[in-house]
Amino acid sequence: MVIVGILAGLVALAVVVALYWYVWRRLVRDATAKGSVVRRAGSAVFVVGPLLMVGALVSEQAGAPFWLQRVLGWPGFLWMALSLYMLLTVVAGEVVRPLLRRLLERRAGAVAASASVPVGAPAGEEGATGATGATGATVPSAPDAPTAPSAPSAPTAPSAPTAPSAPSAPSAPSAPEAPAAAEAPPAGPPAPGTAGTATPGPSRRLLVARLVSGAAAAAAVGIVGEGTYGVLRGPRVKRLTVPLAKLPRAAHGFRIAVVSDIHLGPILGRDFTQRVVDTINATQPDLIAVVGDLVDGSVHDLGPAAAPMAGLRARHGAYFVTGNHEYFSGAAQWVEHVRTLGMHPLENARTELPGFDLAGVNDVQGESQGQGPDFGRALGDRDTSRASVLLAHQPIVIHDAVRYGVDLQLSGHTHGGQLWPGNYLAALANPTVAGLERYGDTQLYVTRGAGAWGPPVRVGAPSDITVVELASRQA
Repeated sequence: MVIVGILAGLVALAVVVALYWYVWRRLVRDATAKGSVVRRAGSAVFVVGPLLMVGALVSEQAGAPFWLQRVLGWPGFLWMALSLYMLLTVVAGEVVRPLLRRLLERRAGAVAASASVPVGAPAGEEGATGATGATGATVPSAPDAPTAPSAPSAPTAPSAPTAPSAPSAPSAPSAPEAPAAAEAPPAGPPAPGTAGTATPGPSRRLLVARLVSGAAAAAAVGIVGEGTYGVLRGPRVKRLTVPLAKLPRAAHGFRIAVVSDIHLGPILGRDFTQRVVDTINATQPDLIAVVGDLVDGSVHDLGPAAAPMAGLRARHGAYFVTGNHEYFSGAAQWVEHVRTLGMHPLENARTELPGFDLAGVNDVQGESQGQGPDFGRALGDRDTSRASVLLAHQPIVIHDAVRYGVDLQLSGHTHGGQLWPGNYLAALANPTVAGLERYGDTQLYVTRGAGAWGPPVRVGAPSDITVVELASRQA
């Protein structure tokens, strides 16, 4: 089994190296001169970037000193996102490349054709255009110039002995020199730099490579820049109304602010937490549900970053369930710490609220530590005539929720894919990637989350805090 794992890792490493070589070749080698400063700088970036990315991942997983995680986190994780979109834009460039080359070839051909003299042009037209062609050589019409010798007809007046200067007439050099034009070599390929010159093949390929590589790199940087701004500015508020058949009229309009996947860590810190808290409080919810993955690190390192969570305000309080990343970060310590922040952890537990039961289960990652979800404890002995809302970090437990008669499950975990086309991969592992869907008599809502894991970037999956308003069908 260990050998299989090692082989799989080597294959994965080979694939990553091959992809990096391909992107480097298109963006750097094909678009720069051998030995140039630009090529050396580009090649250095493609060496340092992956090293920083690996360093960011390893330092976080190994629990390296927090200052080192912060130093490596920004450049390393941003390079991770940039690598993805450089690959995608370079692949897209393969479609554009032949089209652009063909366009340049046609344009060069059109320029050459417009600069040449038509073969069947009437002699009279030459006077209009001048005696030289596009390349500056005398045009073949010059041989007609021998008609100029008609000048010697001047001797028709020999009786005038007083005109000794008549022999000077042959001094008109323009006529005799005309035949020299006829001796000019026939028009061949135009000299470099002339008007009719077509771009040589290698130069055209280099031009295309530079245009495509420049556009691909600019697009990748633009995408990552916009995605980073979307994360750092904080999540936007979504509003959703969910009707529940068992919800009494008195609870109609009950509002739950759902927030998940804040992912406090080396990159997102205290300022980001405050932004999330302010956004939640501005919605004036009746209840706040923090559905896991609050942190990526220990209480010692991230306690100050989580401190603003103590400022959450709701009429019925704030509740918390663990996510898979809490079990990577010391779940027991975090459960105790969120209590000091005023939140109520629901560890396979349930509480009765006006109009419905609110239950919460541990994340499935907790099974590795003997702390997995226990639906029997959370829901087994409840009054099934009452409406129920379940907090569970991962959507995959929806089938257990259906079996226990849950009316609404609130989850996160998927980030909505976070980085397109990651949503297609997320769909392979989760029943719902984002939004509201129904499974039997149970409805499942999945938020895209407020923060980001790894790269502080979101593309095609904007962060959100969702205000779920419960509606009674009896109202």
